[in-house]
Amino acid sequence: MAEFTAPIGSRPMKPLKISRFTLASCLGPGLAATLSALRAGRGGLRPCDFETVEIPTYIGAAEGLDAPIEGNLAAYDCRNNRLARLALRQDDFEAAVAEARGRYGADRIGLFAGTSTAGILETELAFRRRDEAGALPDGFRYKETHNTYSIADYVQRELGLSGPALAVSAACASTAKAFGNAARMIQLGLCDAAIVGGADSLCLTTLYGFHSLQLTSETPCRPFDAARDGISIGEAAGFALVERADDAAPEDILLLGIGESSDAHHMSSPHPEGLGARLAMEKALASAALGPADIGYVNLHGTATQIGDAAEDRAILSVFGARTPCSSTKGLTGHTLGASGILEAIISALCLKDGFIPGSPATLKLDPALGSNYRIENLDRQPDRVMSNSFGFGGSNCSLILGHGA
Repeated sequence: MAEFTAPIGSRPMKPLKISRFTLASCLGPGLAATLSALRAGRGGLRPCDFETVEIPTYIGAAEGLDAPIEGNLAAYDCRNNRLARLALRQDDFEAAVAEARGRYGADRIGLFAGTSTAGILETELAFRRRDEAGALPDGFRYKETHNTYSIADYVQRELGLSGPALAVSAACASTAKAFGNAARMIQLGLCDAAIVGGADSLCLTTLYGFHSLQLTSETPCRPFDAARDGISIGEAAGFALVERADDAAPEDILLLGIGESSDAHHMSSPHPEGLGARLAMEKALASAALGPADIGYVNLHGTATQIGDAAEDRAILSVFGARTPCSSTKGLTGHTLGASGILEAIISALCLKDGFIPGSPATLKLDPALGSNYRIENLDRQPDRVMSNSFGFGGSNCSLILGHGA
């Protein structure tokens, strides 16, 4: 491991308090279900039975998405927004937002939501129902469903907010990078608090698309395994209420650092030496005014592809060496694409709150060519600070650092 030096132009950020968070995935709705699955090493992947897809692969599908969105938000009804709604209604999250709205005002809470494909499934299904002239069916609403901004628009309306709002679509780094947007807006004084998160749901485009790239596994994915052969696509939604940390207590979860990079090495492959990943991690450390030895656990991007895992392993070794425990939780949740940033940031927060480091039970035999301290079994150890990595197509990378209050 080389001696750590902060990237040029990096400067510490002021920590932010993550006051409340919630999520939903194939591990179940809410924090309790997620924590129980992580503790038990119980994954949610199953053979693909989504719509009419006939691909030999496994998926991480969330349950509880059958009920349509009704009332004055009925136009926003689609799988992606239903998934977002499922997450919003867990863990008393809506009540916490209502309390914050009373303190700050609806126009002083920003909304920063990430997604990669938004409600594209609604468009895919609509194309199947075109008439003889090729016209899409009556009632199809692109703006409120497929449009990338749909997720931000829907969640803002659902929560009764009117502050700055935007959607981030940066592939698999989308919901991680949304934290960066929120931090900058709070720092600039454009809002006093923010809702950060997003959703990415199963659709035909990602299942067939990743299959065409020969990146889907026929078994539940096995990150860092010697025989790893591809991803399992999942879906998830998650949200966090982020505020200034002026009154943070020792037990509070803080966002300490954010590092972003764009290496633009290739449309779909990471730089083989993990240069963009390394730069994101180094920027996050500099942003938090920390060194590698201050991080107790790294939640890896770890998708279970041959090239991706090897590149991230090289990046980890270049920054942390072989000391810091790390693992990927995608063997349990699948790769939730644009939602992986918020899902794994919340998993990292659970590690801090519950005092454990999750293993990777789907990994059967570690690849001997990889040198990082990859954990298969859970560790009952209290990490003081956790890094969460999210790396997307096109070299869009983001690393987050979470820790306890002072």
